[in-house]
Amino acid sequence: MNRYFYYLVIVNMIANIVASVPRILIEARARGAIASMVLALFLGCAFIYIMTRFFHSFPGKGLPELLKEYTPKWIYIPFILYLIAAWFLAGLVTLITYSFLLKRFLTPDMPVTWIICIFLCFISFGVLMNTKSVLYTIEAIVVFNIPLVILIMIKAYTGEGMKWDFVKKSVMYIYHIPDYSAFSACSYVFLGAANLIIFNRVFTKKQKMSWLQLGITLFVAGGNLATTYFIPIGYNGFDQIDRLVYPWILTSDSMRIEFGFVERVLFIFLVLYLAISFLSILIHWHVTVELLKSLFWLKRFQWKGRNLTPYLFVSLFWFISLIIVPYVTEQDVTTYTISFFNILPFFFIVVLIMLWVIKRRAKT
Repeated sequence: MNRYFYYLVIVNMIANIVASVPRILIEARARGAIASMVLALFLGCAFIYIMTRFFHSFPGKGLPELLKEYTPKWIYIPFILYLIAAWFLAGLVTLITYSFLLKRFLTPDMPVTWIICIFLCFISFGVLMNTKSVLYTIEAIVVFNIPLVILIMIKAYTGEGMKWDFVKKSVMYIYHIPDYSAFSACSYVFLGAANLIIFNRVFTKKQKMSWLQLGITLFVAGGNLATTYFIPIGYNGFDQIDRLVYPWILTSDSMRIEFGFVERVLFIFLVLYLAISFLSILIHWHVTVELLKSLFWLKRFQWKGRNLTPYLFVSLFWFISLIIVPYVTEQDVTTYTISFFNILPFFFIVVLIMLWVIKRRAKT
């Protein structure tokens, strides 16, 4: 597979560490969180394999073009609208979550609305870039930040505050049956592969995922889920950790780099995930804009030879974000995020059914 595909997958995997995923897993720690991670790991990797295998047959084509070619309008239009809602909500959840996080830990005196506006200024510019430029941006930021991710992970596993007895206690609940909310939250880790519905337009040559590449993806995803779940427990204990709103933020504040230019890992961690959250929102909303363009394109809405339809979509993103933010709290965000995650397994099923329909029609 093209290296850019792995960037899409990696960004989505890393972004889940700070968001609501670890909190959901920790709340289910005595109700089958580990079994949920194992189940999601294998089903998620199967989803990645199916997605890559499908688009291997259609190099250089996105899902909107395939739907137009092989399905009638009464299927094509509602399904695209369904995808638009899913990708926009994924970006919106990340935007609001990180805005609350920044207000709590970095800019407590700044209103959340201002933080949202600053985020949106940068995201809007990125969303309007062409798909290839978005991939170049992702590569630049990921390559620059991966060493920091590795450094933090090594420090987390080898730090003095890491108590493996707490981890061993959590492993004792491995025989519990999977919890649905924990399973659906873990499924979000694998959503990055679904971005191929738009980014496959750039992959004009046939792409194929070998069994070795799939095995490496399985290993990395397993390490990501294990790190997301076990590290906060190792640093904060097993019994009362569910009271923490941001388990990974407080965990990072328990780590020190004695001879680093910044001693507290918290500040490095926040800056790192600020960049990752920017990429996550950028990817989700770029896909949303491209899906909207496949349905709505105002040919006469132009100024100096440039069509302004994408700017209209971005303005709509601004409007919805600024309308919603004043009326939600951190607890509301968690509640809505859990509801969004709970829909994900059904989302995967619907997408896979549609891919099967397209593949079948393409053969005939």
